[in-house]
Parts: sequence; structure tokens; C-alpha cells
Amino acid sequence: MARLLLTRQVTLPDPVKVERFTRAPDLGPRILFFSGGTALRDAATDLARYTHNSVHLITPFDSGGSSARLRQAFAMPAVGDLRNRLMALADRSLHGNPAVFRLFAFRLPPEGDRTELADTLGALAQGRHPLVRAIPDPLRKIVRSHIGTFIDHAGLDKDGGFDPRGASLGNIVLASGYLQNRRHLDPVIFIFSKLVQVRGVVRPIANADLHLAVKLADGRVIGGQHRFTGKNGTPPLTARIDDIWLCKSPDDTTPADLRLRAKVREIIATAELVCYPVGSFYSSIIANLLPTGVGAALAATRCPKVFVPNTGNDPELLGHTLELQVERLLRHLRNDAPDAITPRDVLDFVLVDSRGGRYPGGVPKGMLQSLGIRVLDCPLVSRQSAPYIDERLLNPVLLSLC
Repeated sequence: MARLLLTRQVTLPDPVKVERFTRAPDLGPRILFFSGGTALRDAATDLARYTHNSVHLITPFDSGGSSARLRQAFAMPAVGDLRNRLMALADRSLHGNPAVFRLFAFRLPPEGDRTELADTLGALAQGRHPLVRAIPDPLRKIVRSHIGTFIDHAGLDKDGGFDPRGASLGNIVLASGYLQNRRHLDPVIFIFSKLVQVRGVVRPIANADLHLAVKLADGRVIGGQHRFTGKNGTPPLTARIDDIWLCKSPDDTTPADLRLRAKVREIIATAELVCYPVGSFYSSIIANLLPTGVGAALAATRCPKVFVPNTGNDPELLGHTLELQVERLLRHLRNDAPDAITPRDVLDFVLVDSRGGRYPGGVPKGMLQSLGIRVLDCPLVSRQSAPYIDERLLNPVLLSLC
């Protein structure tokens, strides 16, 4: 098999190419995203109209919400962002899939008697709850089995057992699959991807029970993603983030070593386009680049690589110009071998909307040009989406780059 590196002109967006993908999404391109959280949810759902082969590498290092209680109870990676992306890509037109979506999205009440909530989980496991009764077999039996296994592990009736208040049923099902499969996430993700026809590939960047820590410009060190995102009631940062790394727990910020798994390296190697998309810059995008080997795998993958910076407010980017964002992105992408990996090995384009978007410090065209990185300036922000990027404008541009 011969391999060639071809150069060609591209129209952005290319309506002919986009129409071809629309007609045969099963044959669509493998666009790879490093992401987490909810910022890319709508874009992922819209992208499934064009390709069923997109790849989503998701950070499992979240330490807030119901994922945090699951992590504390079972010493496991976070599954909330994985659940979110699986549901965003699920084919809801298939029989039974809307019912699964409703179950995965359902949360137990945040207040209430723990015994009553345990009874609710019992009713789900026994098939008596309407959320489960609406799911057709054999998926219903699989869901019931997973909830039942979770109950067996959770110790709901014991002091110090899992507190089910506010828990996501989707997270519970994924956590149960993790525990059943020798503490591996990939098998349960694979099973449910097939059952609900997920139109793409969703994988955690790592199968590791680790957390994030950051150092601020004033010297403070903060452990735990939930403590520095500035979201969900977390106090906003008062100083710029200067560094980020993996650690063992929110209270033990000693750097932890984590190497990229071979199977994830192989997934990266198949990408036809790599996208560092919108989202929480440090806890979603950079977090995925922290395992040793990610940068080297990207440098070895010969396909276009594009950074899509946020156009709205990201609390993690306090004190960051767009130029500084690019510098930080490149620093982590080149961290495996700073002298051997060049900026062009890991980043070809920065995609902006200079008219509709807001970029602190402006678009650093001179700096990017000096690094051999091109600015792509296209309409991305619509009147309806402002100040955020409209996925209906973004996806055709990404598809045209493939």
C-alpha cells in the first residue's frame, strides 16, 4: 500500500463535499475531537448528519457533580462527560433509543430520603419503574442487570455507602459496567454504543482514576477540576492559570505519570482531521493532551489539525489572550519532544470568525504566520448563537478540510 502526501485547494465551506457526506454519512470522514463537558454536544449531534465516523476522546478527570460521588465511592474515572457524548451521538430514531436517552438523562432528586431513593433504584432494577418499562428487550434486560449490579456494589443501606441523591442513571449504568468489566470503561462503552447505535466513536483519553491540578500566576496551586472551572457555583478565578498537570487526588497535587494507551494511539493515527475545539480550555481541551505520548502520536499523524478557540466566555481563560492560548496549546502538544516536534507537526490552522467572534487581544496573525500556522477566517457565529459558535456553520468548514 503506497502513501502519498497531497496538496490541494479547498473551498471553505465546500457545499459539494458537504452534500456528498450528507448522502453517505456511513462513509464520512474520521474527524477527531479532544473534548469534554457539554460545549461540543450540539456540534456532535449535528455532525452525525454528515459522518458516522467521528472520534471523540473525552477527559475522565472531572471531579464535580454526581461523577464526584461515584469516583469517591469506587475509585474510578469520571463518566459524566462520556455519557453526555454517547447520548449526543445516539440515533434516537431507532425503536427504543428515545426511551434509553430519557433513562440515561434522568437524575434522582437532589433532596429526599436515601431509603426512598434506594427503593427507586430497586424498582428500576426489577423492571417496575416506567423509565425501564418503556425500553424494549433485550436492552431493557441489560439496563436492569447493570442497575442491579450497581446496587450490589453501592452499599446503599450502609453508613458510608453511596449517596444516590442527584445521581444520573446514565452515570450509574456506566459505573456498573466499569465494575463488571474488571474496572475498564471501554467494554461498557462499546456495548452501549452498539445498542443505541452511537454514530461515531467515543473513548476516554485514559482509563485512570486521576485528577487535575493547576498553578496560578500568583503561585497558588488548586487541586480538583471542580475548584478552578468557575462554573456551577465555584468562585471565579482571581489569577491566571499558568500550568496544569495530572495528580492523584484533589488534595494530593503531586504530579502523576500517565502514558497514552496503545489503542488510543492507534485511534489517533486513523484521523483524517484533528480538532482542538471550543470548550473549557484547560479542563476539557488541554486535559486530554496531558498523558505522555499524545503529542508524539499527533505529530506522527499526517492530517490537518485545527484549533477552534472560544468566542464566548470561558472562566478558565482569565488573563489569556488568543496568542497566549495558542502558546499554551503548542507547549502541551510538543511536551513529549519539544526539540523534535515542530508547531506545524501538531497545528496547521486556527479557525476564527473575526467579524462575529470575540478574541482577547485580537487574532495574532503575525505570530501564527511566523510559526507556519494559517488563520482561517470564516463565518462561525450566527445571530441566533452569538456570542457562541453555531455548529451549523462550524461543521461544514471542518468537513471541507477533510
